[in-house]
Amino acid sequence: MTRIGLLMVLALLLAACGNNAAVVPGPTATVMQADAPAATGEESLRPVTLAMGYIPNVQFAPFYVAVERGYFAEEGIDLTFDYGMESDLVQLLAANELQFAVASGEQVLLARSQGLPVRYVANWYRRFPVAVTSLEHDLSDPTVLEGKTVGLPGLYGANYIGWLALVQAANLDGDAVTLEAIGFNQTPVLAEGRVDAAVVYATNEPLVLEAEGFTPSTINVADWIDLVANGLMTNETTIQDDPQLVQGMVRAMVRGIRDTLADPDAAFEIVRDERWGAEINAENAELQRAILDATLPFWENERVGVVPRTSWETTQNFMVEAGLLEAPTNLDEVFTNEFAEQVQ
Repeated sequence: MTRIGLLMVLALLLAACGNNAAVVPGPTATVMQADAPAATGEESLRPVTLAMGYIPNVQFAPFYVAVERGYFAEEGIDLTFDYGMESDLVQLLAANELQFAVASGEQVLLARSQGLPVRYVANWYRRFPVAVTSLEHDLSDPTVLEGKTVGLPGLYGANYIGWLALVQAANLDGDAVTLEAIGFNQTPVLAEGRVDAAVVYATNEPLVLEAEGFTPSTINVADWIDLVANGLMTNETTIQDDPQLVQGMVRAMVRGIRDTLADPDAAFEIVRDERWGAEINAENAELQRAILDATLPFWENERVGVVPRTSWETTQNFMVEAGLLEAPTNLDEVFTNEFAEQVQ
């Protein structure tokens, strides 16, 4: 389980905080009750926990919108957000001690390769949001990074996955690049000129740098390779024993994504409510809104919730070639579009 343990540190949620630097979540889980209006009566709602894998954030807007507008309640769900960063989240899900989590595609592939009965049931981020940014070099040609020093949190997580994918897709000589572990300090490290470039989230650090007066050059991994990014993951027991619950979770999530894309102004006003814990105030509201606006294109999808099989094939092929998977696994056991395709 070593690979899963390493990657779960960060890759569960491909989102970044919108404050002046990336925030490292603490070890203590935060569980927040959604308190949505209950269309079917408060006493009839079924308690369900959704593991978010990250701190409360403006980029969770679709979920907050779905709760605020009663979409989960309409499905008979009393939703609780668990913001803990548990390293054994996939194992908990596989053991049915947890039923739902937000996770990226490579997490599900890694889990299935280890025989864990989990499955990806609905897409959220259609584009993988990891990027590389620099204040010193024009990254329109990624090979400019050869012979340079690139900073990243460490050799784990979504940042590292994104870097390996870019190296492969852009035909970079990875051996000619010096990787430096800088923790979640990309913004100050870049500003101080301590590295030539850094692996970041496309919707976070570049915007923070711009707000501080810099002009970063950024290359998005999604422009080079179609990796499966974040979505909703559950386990085989829940799919088999309670498909209506899975359908309800998927439908409410998809409705929240659609609403946020259609009216980001209204969505942002919902997120600003202090009960969500996103800590948006007068000082950071402009930046937080910019982060939301920058994130919207990463959610856009020809059919919200559905991810093409070709994207899974691309992701799996990359992981095998990169040595992250020993061999291909049966993709029919990895994901299903059945629930998302039923959402009108």
